[in-house]
Amino acid sequence: RVKSGSRLERVLRSGRFAVTAELNPPDSADPQAVYDRALVLAEVCDAINSTDASGANVHMSSVAVCALLTRAGYEPVMQISCRDKNRIAIQGDLLGAAAMGVRNILCLTGDSVGVGDQPQAKPVFDLDSVNLLRTARTLRDRGIFLSGRSLDTAPQLFRGAASNPFAPPYDFRPLRLAKKVQAGADFIQTQYCFDVPRLKQFMVTVREAGLHTHVFILVGVGPLQSVRAAEWMRTHVPGVMIPDDVINRLRNVPPKKQRDEGKRLCVEIIQQVREISGVSGVHIMAYRQEELVAEIINDSGLLSYRRNHHRARRVQKLPEPD
Repeated sequence: RVKSGSRLERVLRSGRFAVTAELNPPDSADPQAVYDRALVLAEVCDAINSTDASGANVHMSSVAVCALLTRAGYEPVMQISCRDKNRIAIQGDLLGAAAMGVRNILCLTGDSVGVGDQPQAKPVFDLDSVNLLRTARTLRDRGIFLSGRSLDTAPQLFRGAASNPFAPPYDFRPLRLAKKVQAGADFIQTQYCFDVPRLKQFMVTVREAGLHTHVFILVGVGPLQSVRAAEWMRTHVPGVMIPDDVINRLRNVPPKKQRDEGKRLCVEIIQQVREISGVSGVHIMAYRQEELVAEIINDSGLLSYRRNHHRARRVQKLPEPD
């Protein structure tokens, strides 16, 4: 039963293989920059994610991008990082987002300010992602603030969280996922997947624990522009793990053809990921390459796959702990 009014939730609960994509907020105060990027994503995606100062680098705020997206009739996913705001500001943003028509949120702890371009900034981290999930659940399901004060109208939100199956310690990742599901996650978005065998091992543990029956799992994928970009990502972007065989595959291609090879690799990964039991969709992160998303979806055969693999699926929520 769809409680939040979210189109993304409807797609997932109907059994369709969901497709979401990331919109990278502009370094601009011009709303047209958001609309131009959203336009190339909306026709092929079920929802558009707006990042919240990812990598601790400032851009247009996630809440502002989501306001623009809802104004244009798009389905946004608002990312919320705990790095920059305390619980007072975060609860206010949850109410404000719901009032604007945002129905999907992605709860993140956030990268350290030390990895960004303003390392002198003061981090907050009043909450972490698990406590942010619990906060959103308290507002939605109990209709109260963390202080205990009652809300006049509770925000109806489809709550998401992140998972990284590709970073050690591998045995800890399903346990961390279970903690987020227990805290109230409705869907999970993983870090970039460049290691399908590792994902398969993770999903075996997820299925053994029955977690896939309590949460929708969207696997993160994305095209690599070049071997140089791939090497930079795995060195500088927290949590991104790119195996040597992926680096070597790009290195063995002439520089002018590496972008096409990176896109081809992304297509192959999507085709493998969609066959893994327990996976409910993909989340495409094409940094500064939004124009490639439609090509990737078309080349992967996802549109026809979605038409031919429509199976109703219910996900049961875990009971709230005492």
